[in-house]
Amino acid sequence: MSEQHVFHYQQEFQLESGALLPGFQLTYTTYGTLNPERSNVVWVCHALTGSSDFTDWWCDLFGEGKLYNPQEWFIVCANTLGGCYGSTGPLSVNPTTLQPYFHTFPQLTNRDIVRAFDLLRQELGLKRVHTLIGGSLGGQQALEWVLQKPAVFERLVHVASNARHSPWGIAFNESQRMAIRQDPSWGSDTAEAGKEGLKTARAIAMLSYRHYNTYQQAQQEPGHSITDNFRASSYQVYQGEKLAQRFNAYTYWLLSKAMDSHNVGRGRGSVEKALAQVKAKCLFVGVDTDLLFPVEEQYFLHAQVSGSSFQLIRSNYGHDGFLVEVDQLANAIRQFYLNEKVTEEELNYEKQER
Repeated sequence: MSEQHVFHYQQEFQLESGALLPGFQLTYTTYGTLNPERSNVVWVCHALTGSSDFTDWWCDLFGEGKLYNPQEWFIVCANTLGGCYGSTGPLSVNPTTLQPYFHTFPQLTNRDIVRAFDLLRQELGLKRVHTLIGGSLGGQQALEWVLQKPAVFERLVHVASNARHSPWGIAFNESQRMAIRQDPSWGSDTAEAGKEGLKTARAIAMLSYRHYNTYQQAQQEPGHSITDNFRASSYQVYQGEKLAQRFNAYTYWLLSKAMDSHNVGRGRGSVEKALAQVKAKCLFVGVDTDLLFPVEEQYFLHAQVSGSSFQLIRSNYGHDGFLVEVDQLANAIRQFYLNEKVTEEELNYEKQER
């Protein structure tokens, strides 16, 4: 069974903005056992509203008899800094004021989040990671992490994500934050602030996560007499209500801003120059119907990272296809490992021939 733990960092933590956090905690989940060589580590970075429990939201990828079998792998995932599943975030108590942060929680970037993850990695004594895997926001963080710590990560599986968040993606996120701002409660310092706006924000987000085909297949009316109360309407309301029961507007705001800040070229000359520095063996995965992170972004990554691999997932679920089409994703990763093994065998054979 997977196990949940808490990592406490009790020193000041300076953010990219210059702001300081007076320490923090990360809730993280582990599954499996480290082998004697400590060479079987898989680290997972979750998406925007995910938690550290990857056996919940990526259950078909991790578990007995699955791609990442806990009898063979040691798997780690931490709830992101700023999150609301046990890690320090806006609803946490500020140890300086002894009051919840709420609106005073400082803005984060993916670089801040990755640096927090790396402190946990060091605490766990994991000098090498066999595979770092992440999708969407988690893919952004994973790419940033392999650039920050090139000696640590042997392989990167980067799914439905990008090297720099697009104006299109930022516009979607800002539209969602506009909905939160319109909620009269957003200006208050309460745990429920912005909750109604969050529901609308989630409904907007669903239009970027899914695809025309998704709605056409699942939300189309069966007959021709309906003039109101459509399935698609109730589905949007349902999705907003569902998220509001398990998430909060502060974290949604904070992490959507972190996503917007993603740009591996910042301070590295350009995106192209940054990607040329990637040392890990990389698999870039795109979803053919992804509207939010279109496949052009993964093709670009593949073209810029020397020796990388690319796989296309076919799905009617749009961006969410990376969570739905797990069989295709698992097969893509298996092929990635197999190709690497074949290449190594060919190189060894050539050396012997010489």
